[in-house]
Amino acid sequence: MEVAFNHELYLRLQKEKIEERIRMFDNKLYLEFGGKIFDDYHASRVLPGFHQDAKIQLLKEFKDDLEVIFCINANDVEKNKIRADYGIGYDRELIRLIDNLEKLDIKINSVVVTMYTGQSQVQKLKDVLEDRKIKMYIHTPIEGYPNDIDKIVSDDGYGKNSYIETSKKLVVVTAPGANSGKLATCLSQLYHEYKKGIKAGYAKFETFPVWDLPLMHPVNVAYEAATADLGDINIIDPYHLESYNIKAVNYNRDISTFSILKNILTKITGEEIYKSPTDMGVNTISKCITDNEVIKRAGTMEIIRRYYNSLCDYKRGMENEKTLARMKVLMNELNLNKDDRVISVKVGELVEECKREVMAIQINNQEIITGKESDLLTAPSAAFLNLIKHLAKIPDDVYLLSPTVLESIFKIKQKTLYEKKYQLNLSEVMIALSICSTTNPIIEKTLESIDQMRGMEAHCSYIITDSELNVIKSLGINLTCEPRLIG
Repeated sequence: MEVAFNHELYLRLQKEKIEERIRMFDNKLYLEFGGKIFDDYHASRVLPGFHQDAKIQLLKEFKDDLEVIFCINANDVEKNKIRADYGIGYDRELIRLIDNLEKLDIKINSVVVTMYTGQSQVQKLKDVLEDRKIKMYIHTPIEGYPNDIDKIVSDDGYGKNSYIETSKKLVVVTAPGANSGKLATCLSQLYHEYKKGIKAGYAKFETFPVWDLPLMHPVNVAYEAATADLGDINIIDPYHLESYNIKAVNYNRDISTFSILKNILTKITGEEIYKSPTDMGVNTISKCITDNEVIKRAGTMEIIRRYYNSLCDYKRGMENEKTLARMKVLMNELNLNKDDRVISVKVGELVEECKREVMAIQINNQEIITGKESDLLTAPSAAFLNLIKHLAKIPDDVYLLSPTVLESIFKIKQKTLYEKKYQLNLSEVMIALSICSTTNPIIEKTLESIDQMRGMEAHCSYIITDSELNVIKSLGINLTCEPRLIG
């Protein structure tokens, strides 16, 4: 992988930027923390060299001066809203995040349940949090929000919310997903702090869009592709342009609500703190790019991958036509075609040639490993086995899977699952390899090559099963599929 982003410089500059914001106020900053705290694979793909755990590394830099407030929307708890990337509910994701941060000795202050109107499932969440000794606060909807500024910034508005006691100078306010009430929680806290005579501040941590990259830079367009289902659109920040005569990229939701937010902040603090949505952010991404051409290529490839994913989700009925149409617009804006993804073209050629389902994995610019569906293996299984043999320099004629183990798996599939097609999927291949590795040192050697797969590109001639997709994701392989359903 070509490295085009200075990760160490980013951590240093971002830390300095946050410290600068803390000093702007009474050494008390509420930092609205957007995006993923853990496993930021999107950022690592579009910014080669960016570490997927960069945000965690940054938070650890502030560990002694930091505490975290989580927000979760009561409606999401009630409806058991699912995170598409992990396949788990927001409530379970909340607990996962809390557990992971506590393992790193990062202080969890509390959880705020927002938009509470008596949703019954909230009590179950409260019981779970109490078992973990985590405080829970309730925030209810404010009548007239967000337009009735006088009521919002009063004892009948934010004043009705419980004040959350904090002791650190940096309070990170984050959430397991979008629309969880992070901003409202920050503003509610500011209201209470100012009533207590503490001039606390507010800032926003968002990785994308990158405010000082061009509007049509592939990294910024890739952000639009990632949030196409939310309707996010990047535009030039008109407030920033008017105030500083500088073009800055922001997104529509922040810009459309800024005048209201600005009025609320002014009402709370008694002064104009920020002149634009861009002013609120702490983002030093652009200063850490070391090769813009590589970054542009990475952003372009991410857009095409997202387009393929939208085609597949639409085919499966998991995406609507509006989102797919938006993805087509983004492709057209940069004059992209799905065949610009070289590996997908290769798969198309192989399918025509062998008349079987195929998966290909691109190791580097020159090498592509392929796997064809057979009576024994699915295409992803065949491609994976060929890949680990290639990486470990194992001859093609060496068989890795024991006939005895295979026979046992097939019997289970036949008798327990009543399956007529006895192909081994990728999950089963991984299990079989793990079992065989206890008696076969060659297999143990091949499994050592798994770490080399992260960042590789792959394409399949059909939409693979979720179980195989989860394995490929865990390997760190960037997979796309043709929007075809089989079986």
